[in-house]
Amino acid sequence: MENVEIDRKEVLRYLGHRNQAVGERLERLVCECMEELKGIAAPKYICRTFGITDRDRSVSLENGLFELPGQAILKHLSASGSCVLMAATLGSEVDKKIRYYEKADLTKALVLDACATALIEAVCDRICEDIEKEDLAEGEHLTSRFSPGYGDLPIGIQKRFLEVLDAGRRIGLTASSTNILLPRKSVTAVMGIAAENCGRKSGCAACGKTRECAYKKMED
Repeated sequence: MENVEIDRKEVLRYLGHRNQAVGERLERLVCECMEELKGIAAPKYICRTFGITDRDRSVSLENGLFELPGQAILKHLSASGSCVLMAATLGSEVDKKIRYYEKADLTKALVLDACATALIEAVCDRICEDIEKEDLAEGEHLTSRFSPGYGDLPIGIQKRFLEVLDAGRRIGLTASSTNILLPRKSVTAVMGIAAENCGRKSGCAACGKTRECAYKKMED
């Protein structure tokens, strides 16, 4: 995926900055890590569109092929007759480099981790933009991304989510026994397809766990 830029302000937010002055050493590290990440990140993604066939206590896709339980996802997809499941990853080399710096230079590991988090979010934003431009009919819009673990959508659906997309074979993305995505710098998400423009938001704005979120508190 070409020309996806890392937002420096987002990197600093993930590092806990609240608009205070950035020291010379940190500025240099952020620039170094952003540049290094360009050389090792290998963004890949897969998307698949499903019709929504039932809305009782969960959202049922394609006559029971996959269930999305919880009230939060029911509300999120209330205006959608279909939805897109997406999985995206930066690849295993990013994880390897972060682990290397965790032993060699912990500060650099933290900065590189923040850069990678900002990049995978930017990749997901680009994917959503491309879907809207290239795949949706006139008048259709994507909702914001909603990931397993947001609200009351359980993280335990992660493995089935990846199976439905064949993400292990297609992009090398799997989940651990505790539902941690591997590689770590990866995202899975659901986006509804709606006839109304819901003002697509990403990340924090779609989550519903902002009260306990450390990153959100940094903005307050």
